[in-house]
Amino acid sequence: MTPYPARELIMAGAAVEHARAVVILLHGRGASARDILGIADALGQSDIAYLAPQAPRNSWYPFSFLAPIAQNEPALSHALETVGEIIADSEARGMPRQRSCILGFSQGGCLAPEFAARHATRYGCIVGLSGGLIGPKETKRSYLGSLADTPVFIGCSDIDPHIPLWRVQETARVLQELGALVTEKIYPGMGHAVNEDEIAHVRALLSGIS
Repeated sequence: MTPYPARELIMAGAAVEHARAVVILLHGRGASARDILGIADALGQSDIAYLAPQAPRNSWYPFSFLAPIAQNEPALSHALETVGEIIADSEARGMPRQRSCILGFSQGGCLAPEFAARHATRYGCIVGLSGGLIGPKETKRSYLGSLADTPVFIGCSDIDPHIPLWRVQETARVLQELGALVTEKIYPGMGHAVNEDEIAHVRALLSGIS
């Protein structure tokens, strides 16, 4: 019997029961769980369990992350529930949240900080690559709880065609106000991509989890 019967999930690295940490990998729009799992190879830490869920029809929610939140429902809630279910399943198998990480790129890079803000507690780390908190510019950010010194890395281009710089900066500020230890890196002229410096930052974060 699969431990994740309700969703399509691809796993790599160590088994959760024997892993030093869990990393939930969230892919972008039009991509797949197998695509984002390539980051596991780049990170090169075989004692970590990498868990990559597959979005229905390769998209976590239908419209821009800057659209009114109601327009992206119920898909957005289902996507966030998927993350929560994987964390709960991992906890049931002996992995505490303090050693569970959420890493996303693009659409997944929006889900990762949004889930952390809505469910603030101490995580192993949170990584948002080319993403930001979800909702239009006037969205009120009134989250509860504390991220309790959770390490957070946010990386994005200054000219990303999908992610405005102001939202990246707002995301870093909000997560810091929730008690996270935030590192924000803006890469001039990069576009919508992941670079080696970002991978190095994530690798360092994961190496610090014991």
